[in-house]
Amino acid sequence: MAGTKTVNTANKPDPQTRSNSTRVAHKNPLRVLLLTFLLAMGSTPLFAQEDSYEFKFAPDLWYNDVDGIRVGVRVLGEEAFQEGPHQIDAGLWLSTWFPDLPVSYYFSITEPFRNTSNYANKGSAQLISSIRTGFSMHRFQFNKRWQPGFDEYDYKELSIYFSFEKMYDYEYRIFPGLWQKEYKGILGLKYRYSINQESGRFIGLIDFMAIEADASVGTIELIQRFDLSDSFKLRLRGFAGLGTEKLSRQYQFMAGLSPAYSTLQKGLTRAKGTIPQPWMESGFIHTSGGANLRGYIASDLNNIKNSDLPLYLSFYALNTELEFPNPLNSAIKRLKYIGNLTELRSYLFIDAGKGFGFDADEGTVYEGDIISDPGFISDAGLGLQISFNIPDYLGKDRGIFIRYDIPFWLSNPEQNDPNFKYRNLIGVGAIFSF
Repeated sequence: MAGTKTVNTANKPDPQTRSNSTRVAHKNPLRVLLLTFLLAMGSTPLFAQEDSYEFKFAPDLWYNDVDGIRVGVRVLGEEAFQEGPHQIDAGLWLSTWFPDLPVSYYFSITEPFRNTSNYANKGSAQLISSIRTGFSMHRFQFNKRWQPGFDEYDYKELSIYFSFEKMYDYEYRIFPGLWQKEYKGILGLKYRYSINQESGRFIGLIDFMAIEADASVGTIELIQRFDLSDSFKLRLRGFAGLGTEKLSRQYQFMAGLSPAYSTLQKGLTRAKGTIPQPWMESGFIHTSGGANLRGYIASDLNNIKNSDLPLYLSFYALNTELEFPNPLNSAIKRLKYIGNLTELRSYLFIDAGKGFGFDADEGTVYEGDIISDPGFISDAGLGLQISFNIPDYLGKDRGIFIRYDIPFWLSNPEQNDPNFKYRNLIGVGAIFSF
């Protein structure tokens, strides 16, 4: 990607080799016993009720290249409508390839503040603990939600948390060179604002993390939909990310790919192999997040392969989509049942942005010269997005977004590449999710 690369001359990706921890385990009585127990627990939803408190169990299967098939049980504990105390969301899994740490878990318990909460304005304290896919996280968090009326799309949400985290196993990472293996104490804040306006829905998101005593990073997203007519919609997304000089690699920004840290928030990208690794390395798969300049994914990946990490301490971007009608969506909407759960959007898009690096002293993330002004870059193309909203075992909504994007024009293509060219990718997750 000509003129858009931040060059690092130190902290190259650590050499990674596949350890013996991912061998297929031989059969033994302990493994058979654990598998039998987990499958028995998850084969049929169970309900245990006492004083209107209910536990729901459901089976869970997943796959990655380190754990193999991960077999487990998910648990949801709550009173009716999640209004009561001790809301529990948990999971326990066994890795059938028996790596070094074959048992993993996620546990969250939320305690509402009854004196300061009502149906629309909730406050709570939350404890989260998780060890899975080579990453440990233990967090204490305060949450507050304000909803002025009965419209659940008009609200404000604030979370303040302290988290102790460590990425302890490179083997799970899709791109290990984007990570540093160290403990992190994080003081964080998340704020989300959503409102339905006459012109369309607006969403604002702020995310800030103070990492240890010497680094911090913050992002702002502003998303606006304009309903131009029943058939035409304009979507705008402004993104700004700013990090300090000593920011670790996993929190830094790229033009096309999302920051490595954000991959932990999505089940499909939490570990390598859930999406086949050759697909991820080819640039054919794009996961939403960060600057989202979807035409520059291949450039990011080529730089990663060459150990010249395409990282920026700051990045500013604008994503636009103009949705136009298509007959396939109209036909889908007329189908019984399916029409209420499925939508097929067609759109033209333009992405534009600019990244910045900073000169750094010896001993920080960077050592050496940095191209501080990579220049303004942009792309344009055509896309389709199909979305499904399918409740899971426990009744929670699952919004699944799959995009097919064709960024046929780039302002700064790679060397010897023309500006206009047929390029295509599959996107997982919506850039504009309302």
